[in-house]
Amino acid sequence: MEEIVWHWYAFEELSGGELYAILKLRQQIFVVEQQCAYQDCDDLDLKSWHLVGWQHADTTAEPVAYLRVIIPESPREMPVIGRLLIHPACRGRGTAGLILSLALNRIEEFYPAASVKIAAQYYLFNFYRKFGFIPASEVFDEDGIPHITMIRPPS
Repeated sequence: MEEIVWHWYAFEELSGGELYAILKLRQQIFVVEQQCAYQDCDDLDLKSWHLVGWQHADTTAEPVAYLRVIIPESPREMPVIGRLLIHPACRGRGTAGLILSLALNRIEEFYPAASVKIAAQYYLFNFYRKFGFIPASEVFDEDGIPHITMIRPPS
């Protein structure tokens, strides 16, 4: 597989084709692969940054990695990372760690004093701990999958 090309987008910067490819991959992973029937498209996409890893520089290609950062609307809120996914063909190569690092770097650039929140699937608990996230809730069920809220204090 070629090197992944990373792009940040505000929602309004996404073309129809790019948005379609992202939503298709989100459905493939979260709805079909994880057998989780839920409403993926939500109003939070409209006020988020979207980090997309494309197979190559031509963004008509398939996305292979994705996450969104929900931008805080007030100083009391913190950025929230969500919908982090890696295409099955790219798993086991460090892609998840790379996309998470890119997101954390961008958040630190724009919100240097902010903590970061994630509702992590519980099986990924130790993965997120490696990046400084600490548990902030008990394990809870979200759409039939165990999750835990985790917070990463500012660096």
